[in-house]
Amino acid sequence: MMNAAVARNVVGIIGNVISFFLFFSPAPTFYKIIKNRSVEEFKPDPYIATLLNCAFWVFYGMPFVHPHSILVVTINAIGLVIEFVYIAIYFTYATKNGRIKVMISLSVEVIFFAAVVLVTMRALHSIPQRSLVIGIICDVFNVMMYVSPLTIMAKVIKTKSVRYMPFWLSLTNFLNGVCWTTYALIHPFDLFVLISNGIGSISGLVQLILYACYCCREQNDDDNDDGDHVPQSTRVPVSERTPQAQA
Repeated sequence: MMNAAVARNVVGIIGNVISFFLFFSPAPTFYKIIKNRSVEEFKPDPYIATLLNCAFWVFYGMPFVHPHSILVVTINAIGLVIEFVYIAIYFTYATKNGRIKVMISLSVEVIFFAAVVLVTMRALHSIPQRSLVIGIICDVFNVMMYVSPLTIMAKVIKTKSVRYMPFWLSLTNFLNGVCWTTYALIHPFDLFVLISNGIGSISGLVQLILYACYCCREQNDDDNDDGDHVPQSTRVPVSERTPQAQA
């Protein structure tokens, strides 16, 4: 029978794979930026925020902060590199004002991260204290990332259309949350990974439920529209339509 350590590692590796695809999902956007040699209307904010989020999770997974978290470190270190590449591409093709904004944002992040690391290492002398403080900070950022689709969900409800909420991204977010929630529940229990990813699982599930509800409704509407949109020159009175024309 598989012991807890092996099971945790297996789930963590699966979580690494799913998270990698989430980190890599914006790649087509940056390919478009490189191809057009312009950032157009794209904003760097999500990638700058994710960069800081990854940095904190890497710090959280260090043995002197929260031991036995190597798989948390690996995926967030990879994410850190990927987000840095995204920001570097954005910086290369941004306008002067866009570059200034990126530099200011990164400077604030570096100062904030360095301050937290310094205070943690100087003022907190035990691993439980460090895990608590850094874990709370990581959860705050992670929850913000997970609940950010709330605006999209509100738009889906308002417009009764799922065109603004890609199915595969919603599904991947859900699976990612479930995977890391499972990882957190296996010994050694990790409360901070559990909190944010538990919320992420719920957020992903709600997105999938919305998708199922409004996708079916959208298909029914499209079917009805297909039946009604007959060219004016061939349109006949309802009483004279064949069953095929009414379908």
